[in-house]
Amino acid sequence: QVQLVESGGGLVQAGGSLRLSCSASGSIASINAMGWYRQAPGKARELVADMTSGRSTNYADSVKGRFSISRDNAKNTVYLQMDNLKPEDTAAYYCKMTLRRITWGRPDDYWGQGTQVTVSS
Repeated sequence: QVQLVESGGGLVQAGGSLRLSCSASGSIASINAMGWYRQAPGKARELVADMTSGRSTNYADSVKGRFSISRDNAKNTVYLQMDNLKPEDTAAYYCKMTLRRITWGRPDDYWGQGTQVTVSS
């Protein structure tokens, strides 16, 4: 069974920083892409940042210059460094990985359980 476990969320004041992590475990053959999404109450889920296996990155306009995505291939882990947090960053953050299992060659998306980030003003 493939499992993605997130950590690092919390409550911070505006201007503060948090670092989210998401680690995948299980029978994984390869990971094609890793990314972070967020969903605030009453709003649609949106892409925050992602990274392909070739390490090409994409960021939402709202977080450019403040957030940075990185990964550790040996640990099957993706990170999201969030600096200069703003109240509008408050949301549940979800990790997503597009990966291929050893027992099944078709790549599929897997999601973490979500971690809450709350930024107070």
